Amino acid sequence: MIARMATLLIVHHTPSPTLQAMFEAVLAGATDEQIEHVDVVRRPALAATAVDVLNADAVIVGTPANIGYMSGALKHFFDQK
Repeated sequence: MIARMATLLIVHHTPSPTLQAMFEAVLAGATDEQIEHVDVVRRPALAATAVDVLNADAVIVGTPANIGYMSGALKHFFDQK
């Protein structure tokens, strides 16, 4: 029996080198060779679409927080979908 590929969507807003490093660490974990049957799709928050979300089995979001609130780019992602 062939297992169906699951889709993991990673939506991120990484405006700084530190956040970019965190995104790359998440991506490295999600694409580890020991994980089978998972297709990892990555999209910047301003480029992610409703189709991306509908095609995903799971979603990881990454954003900076300022005074306890997510970035405008990620808020735009949530508001548009």
